[in-house]
Amino acid sequence: MSERILIRNGLVVTEEGVFPLDVLVQGQRIAALGHEFATQGVDRVIDATGCFVLPGVVDPHVHIQLDTGIYQTADDWEIGTRVAAYGGVTTVIDFATQFPGQDVRQAVNNRHAEVGDKAYVDYALHVMLTDLPEDDATLDAWMRDLVTLGTSSIKVYTTYRPNYYQDDHALLRVFRAAGRHGLLAMVHAENDAIVSATTERLVREGKTSLAYHGAARPPFAEAEAVHRVLYLAREANCPVYIVHCSTDRAVALVDEARARGQVAFAETCPQYLLLDDSLYTGPHPEWVIMQPPLRSRDIVERQWEHLRAGRVHAIGTDHCEYTLEQKLATGNFTTTPGGIPGLETSLPLMATYGVLRGDLSWPALVRLMSTTPARLYGLYPRKGTLLPGSDADIVIYDPRGTRRLVAADMHGISGYTPYQGTEVMGRVRLTMVRGRIIVEDGELVGMPGWGVFVPGKGSIVATTKV
Repeated sequence: MSERILIRNGLVVTEEGVFPLDVLVQGQRIAALGHEFATQGVDRVIDATGCFVLPGVVDPHVHIQLDTGIYQTADDWEIGTRVAAYGGVTTVIDFATQFPGQDVRQAVNNRHAEVGDKAYVDYALHVMLTDLPEDDATLDAWMRDLVTLGTSSIKVYTTYRPNYYQDDHALLRVFRAAGRHGLLAMVHAENDAIVSATTERLVREGKTSLAYHGAARPPFAEAEAVHRVLYLAREANCPVYIVHCSTDRAVALVDEARARGQVAFAETCPQYLLLDDSLYTGPHPEWVIMQPPLRSRDIVERQWEHLRAGRVHAIGTDHCEYTLEQKLATGNFTTTPGGIPGLETSLPLMATYGVLRGDLSWPALVRLMSTTPARLYGLYPRKGTLLPGSDADIVIYDPRGTRRLVAADMHGISGYTPYQGTEVMGRVRLTMVRGRIIVEDGELVGMPGWGVFVPGKGSIVATTKV
């Protein structure tokens, strides 16, 4: 007999609105939403008075147990998904990297093997293409394989020589093949020539400390690459998703492309809304070494304008948990691994600075952090919403009280948070994944191995409401 849980007296938030409803969970699914459900036969009643009942966060951009071929994070899937659960993230969409000599099936199977029985929360996968076959027929076969494997998106880079970089010809080949098979192409967009030349100049001048990290990757490098990627994707008739937009111009370019009828989407991250490049000359620049880098405060403010206007379509974290020791190993920005932890803090930060301080509504936040990511990657309505029949991925968020984020309270292994001392309002009171409570009142009560792979049901970007 499957367990029945009743969540009462909370405010249920969906992409459409906020409703005073109760939620009845049976087994792994939401059975019903309504009022005055009988408690007879219910195994547990949870009182959510004063709280918001949200669909679990679907983070579309996560790097757990990352191996770039140059650097490796020290976490694994048990650690990474534990961190996610504490942050109200119930589905992570990570990456299967296709290393040289592999085809995409090997890449996906290897990633599943790494996850094994370690995950606390559910996961889906993008596939990172790094070594393309010479002939288009094989590339087409790879795209068909990706659809069969339930991986509805690929990722490519316009920078990072020698391991990830794709030139324009390679990008066009990928976009044409992805477009033919209905896959969504994710792109890390920075102009490699500009970044490389700027970095080389700084090195010649002896400016290699972490303070110069931001200067090495100017905003124009991102904007130019986004412009070029959108042009190539339009020519190839391929839907495209620009990851971690750090500049307002990148978001504006996506918006302009959409106005011309192109299928394109913009993602940003909490760090590009809440932090700025003054931190590179502060006492802890190692906390904010990431690619793209943080931007000036005026760019940050313009990003908020885009967010309020609905020009940003999804919020991911780009979570990547290198340890503090790794970040401090060389003191040279050219050899310091880029990436910051973010899974545990994204929902409290966006709830505080997006919703509770008045810039966004709760439904808008749900669209950005749950519904739209689930729609774009073929997981909706199983994920990303609270509807009868959907997976019972539920977060109870208590908005009362304030606290400060400190590294000592985090549940990962990085040893730091770039948001050290930042005040947030409220907390994740409960995280439920497919009907099983994983975190409750700050305690980990779930078990590793509960999380499963959720296949994407192909690309629905052409018909989505996004």
